[in-house]
Amino acid sequence: MVAVFVILAFVVYLSFFFPLEEKEKKEDEKSAKYSVQMKKLWQIAQTSMKERKPFRAEKALLTILKFDEKNAAAYNRLGILYAKSQKYDEAVECFEIAQSLDNNPASIHNVGLIYLEIGEYEKASMAFEQAIELEGDVPARFMALAKAQEKLGNYRKAIEALENAYELDPSVSVLRQILAIYESTNDAEAVNATTARIEDQIARDNLAKRKKTAKRALRAPKTTRAKAEAKPTRVRRRKM
Repeated sequence: MVAVFVILAFVVYLSFFFPLEEKEKKEDEKSAKYSVQMKKLWQIAQTSMKERKPFRAEKALLTILKFDEKNAAAYNRLGILYAKSQKYDEAVECFEIAQSLDNNPASIHNVGLIYLEIGEYEKASMAFEQAIELEGDVPARFMALAKAQEKLGNYRKAIEALENAYELDPSVSVLRQILAIYESTNDAEAVNATTARIEDQIARDNLAKRKKTAKRALRAPKTTRAKAEAKPTRVRRRKM
């Protein structure tokens, strides 16, 4: 009786559990091969873009999208590739698809850059504003918005955007862009005030550099002394 039960259990295993195990094994192997293939395609795409081989990179990215239609990163890369090749319509389409799949401010910002390049300044401004709503702590977003607003003749909005960029990253380059706008509008008072801000920022930057250099100088003797202490001294033998 026990033998019959064992045989029946073995038959059930062969007819039900064994096929499931084989199926799972095949699926795991398929998944592993898929991962390896996708990784290889990504490497080809990235290497080709660095080596300026757009056709090879495009082929690799399109192959990725063939297997994974909702890969936002691949659409983003493809958009960058098309933008560099001045295929602006295709680039915008790729960035918009990427943004629909993954609400990424970088995709929206990239769309804005293309609109800025082709002279669609109103659309560019809207794209940059949308990107800022999603990620408002990136100075480059405000600087791009300022460029679009300046092209539209909205100098006050352009300066406001640059001031936001300066608040996030106080730099002379941003202040010089503000100065250029004031100079273009012949606002002498604002030009003088901004020039003074630039001089003050340069002085602060120089002071920060001197402090950094001084800290390095203070650390240097300690390092030298530590090396000297660690190095064993040689005792000279006196001649008899």
